[in-house]
Amino acid sequence: MKVLFLIQGFPVAASRYRVLQYIPYLESQGVEVVVSPYPRTLREHFRFFRTLPDYSAVFLQRKRFIGFRLTLLRKRARRILYDFDDSIMFRNSMAGQPESRTRMRRFTRMVKASDFVVVGNEFLKTKVLPLNPNVEVIPSAIDLNRYPQKESQVTDGKVTLGWIGDHASIYYLEKMKPIFEEIGKRHPQAELKIICDNFFDCENLHVEKRVWSSETEVGDLLSFHIGMMPLQEDPWSWGKCGLKIIQYQGVGIPVVCTPVGVNRDLVEDGVNGFWARTPEEWVEKLSILIKDPLLREKMGREGRKRVREGYVLQVCAPRLLSVLKRTVEQDG
Repeated sequence: MKVLFLIQGFPVAASRYRVLQYIPYLESQGVEVVVSPYPRTLREHFRFFRTLPDYSAVFLQRKRFIGFRLTLLRKRARRILYDFDDSIMFRNSMAGQPESRTRMRRFTRMVKASDFVVVGNEFLKTKVLPLNPNVEVIPSAIDLNRYPQKESQVTDGKVTLGWIGDHASIYYLEKMKPIFEEIGKRHPQAELKIICDNFFDCENLHVEKRVWSSETEVGDLLSFHIGMMPLQEDPWSWGKCGLKIIQYQGVGIPVVCTPVGVNRDLVEDGVNGFWARTPEEWVEKLSILIKDPLLREKMGREGRKRVREGYVLQVCAPRLLSVLKRTVEQDG
């Protein structure tokens, strides 16, 4: 079985966690793997379509082919698998109106043209099922061997509230600035650490800014005492697959999150973290954890246990292999 994986880019989080980390396992199981970014130039497109019949299947990560390119893809590819982990059929949370006819039309055509669809959560599955019955949820996962557990939450110095994400998602965190200002007034030992390529400042709370890199990612996560994942109630957020929370829990730290979508599945309120819906609840729940290192340790252990149950590479890699085999071997 020879499979071509088309990815958004080697540094892109979704590409790393939904494709690249699985490659060694797939190769160990006899799959011949070729990984490439999506074609951009005319020459790259020509080569891509010319070589498609050489592969048992092509695995498309998130991006959609449209128009004649989709028609040619369907004609030339033996099998098509389509993977996505966001509500790509809607506009993002910054848009005033989530519905988009163009996005939905392109999504519908891509899903119908695919032999199998892999999604990151149950909400996304509900969007695929009316269009294609061949769909399976494989959540975003981490290699737990890369994520050691934080040894101790006891500190004589700062308590670090942490957030990791890309520039598109920092919108949710920046909306919390009034909450962070209040936290800074109440808890002088607290600080905010942002791992991103875009940042903001607070007047009353020190903000440490760290540009993301694959080499320092896990170390930066281990420097957190509390992880955060704020969202808002909208279709774009319902499609989120909780990678931030999975990473926080992977290193054994508690999480405070908005109980939206998959966040509700990953964080059990009062067990491995807290839910916070209002600014008052965010201040209250963060304050509880800032003041109680032993509770942070207890919740962190519970969170790591939750991730180990089903959000690790060791569980998800065999499921991806099974999907590939079933798709390649199906009749028709």
